Amino acid sequence: MSLDALTYLFVGASFALYIGIAIWSRAGSTKEFYVAGGGVSPVANGMATAADWMSAASFISLAGIVSFIGYTGSGYLMGWTGGYVLLALLLAPYLRKFGKFTVPDFVGDRYYSSTARTVAVICTIFISFTYVAGQMRGVGIVFSRFLHVSIDLGVIIGMIIVFFYAVLGGMKGITYTQVAQYCVLIFAYTVPAVFLTMQVTGHFFPQVGLGAGVAEGFNAELAGKPVLQVLDELVVELGFTQYTTQGTGNLLDLFFLTVALMAGTAGLPHVIVRFFTVPRVKDARTSAGWALLFIAILYTTVPSVAAIGRLNLINTVNGSDGQGTQYAEMPQWFKNWENSGLIAWHDVNGDGKVQYANGVAFAGGKPEFDGDKRAEDGHRLVSNGVSGEQAAFDASKQPFFNEIYVDRDIMVLANPEIAQLPNWVIALVAAGAIAAALSTAAGLLLVISTAISHDLLKKTLTPNITESQELMAARGAAVVAICVAGYFGLNPPGFVAQVVALAFGLAAASFFPAIVMGIFSKRMNKEGAISGMLVGLIVTAIYIVYFKFMGGTKDELFLGISPEGFGTVGMIINFVVAYAVSSVTAAPPQEIQDIVEDIRVPRGAGEAHSH
Repeated sequence: MSLDALTYLFVGASFALYIGIAIWSRAGSTKEFYVAGGGVSPVANGMATAADWMSAASFISLAGIVSFIGYTGSGYLMGWTGGYVLLALLLAPYLRKFGKFTVPDFVGDRYYSSTARTVAVICTIFISFTYVAGQMRGVGIVFSRFLHVSIDLGVIIGMIIVFFYAVLGGMKGITYTQVAQYCVLIFAYTVPAVFLTMQVTGHFFPQVGLGAGVAEGFNAELAGKPVLQVLDELVVELGFTQYTTQGTGNLLDLFFLTVALMAGTAGLPHVIVRFFTVPRVKDARTSAGWALLFIAILYTTVPSVAAIGRLNLINTVNGSDGQGTQYAEMPQWFKNWENSGLIAWHDVNGDGKVQYANGVAFAGGKPEFDGDKRAEDGHRLVSNGVSGEQAAFDASKQPFFNEIYVDRDIMVLANPEIAQLPNWVIALVAAGAIAAALSTAAGLLLVISTAISHDLLKKTLTPNITESQELMAARGAAVVAICVAGYFGLNPPGFVAQVVALAFGLAAASFFPAIVMGIFSKRMNKEGAISGMLVGLIVTAIYIVYFKFMGGTKDELFLGISPEGFGTVGMIINFVVAYAVSSVTAAPPQEIQDIVEDIRVPRGAGEAHSH
């Protein structure tokens, strides 16, 4: 079968499965809509949590970022995996014992304040919309390449699919859909990784791919050399920073990014709510352990996929002699991705060869396509021309240069095509990428709708509405949320993983301190929590908006900290403000202090007697 036919078959079958599950498990009550009735098994919840958490950023974009920035990309790997350990050990069991549906529910009751609940709802909506923008862009990228539509149309198709199973099934439908999506996405990620590792090193396990020697069948001249050593030598030759070193990056920024991702993971509302879907506190801890195992399968594969992908890209584009490949002889995958607008070539020196090195091929760093094709060779025109420096190109002074733009988000999707793997593997990756993006998008949209219907309407503004009215409001809020998410997917502020990192920063700066202090400090009161959340969220949001949307320059960064890493600064400010304000205001009521004491003591403690 052709690639297109296989892609339609795999993606269509997976969609039919997801929608079928949503209809089969349609929510009939608010408890089923919000927390799947509280009866999900720990293993199933672990799979659903892994699918919910491993979004398009993990599946599509993480290996792409690591592939292009090497060592510095380790911040994303360490932050996201470390954050999940933090969540499983530090927060999940206590929140489950507290027994509330949502994070705003916890904040509102722990801090005995409807104002605190409303602030938590605002934080939830901010975080979730930022996060879901990355998912919708991921869906658009997949559809643009494999269904031959524009990225914008791809986002709209994704919105329609999410609408069906998020609005129909609620948490109950989403949970069992996410179990299926985890199976699809992990199979789709690991199968190509095994193929790639065997092709380049002869080894079966991707987890050992980085340290393995290059196979003779892949490159006889490099045979026996470790993959990382080969990649280091190649990228340095091409003018890039050595793959395995920090390079010119800011070590403080790397640390702050890692901490922001860790704390953000532990404060993500759509992941935390998963621990309310299991029957008991013990099950919350067990399902967290299962989720970590399921997540580790993908995350330990990422470094190998990233390194081998970059190696294959360099070898394919620059050819065996390292001097470039004639455009007419470029493999079909290059032209497929060029048609989607995510790879572009500009023949700087007019020799008809495609050459890849460190440098900006297009003015502004990213091509702006006018949609026309040049008849003689089929590559896209650039509407804004070439910069003056490149126009004055001098081959004697610059013997190697860059002529292509590559969007980082395509690396995992393009890897199987670059390595010339079978069509069914390429189609499987498309289905897996869509599963990863849609599973997280659905979880986030549910959190948004729950925050509005349960926390804002039922608990704050209109407490007398019936359960059926609340369920209708939840579904209506989900529809509005899908439309807003689609807009952000059409107008994203960066690569998928960068957009998602911004959401984690907002979660770290707002929720994480309020939840941690709510569990571990009897003295933390509503005044401290509210002021801390507001200041942390506002400061971090202003920093992100200034540098992402208002043209802030690298020289203006605070201590060189990127917007993706600034959530750590916001978190520190939150802790300091909350502590200071709570110190000079009245202590919480005694019953709240008793609740805090109770949730930290395991049930049955103190019941044993000595004989």
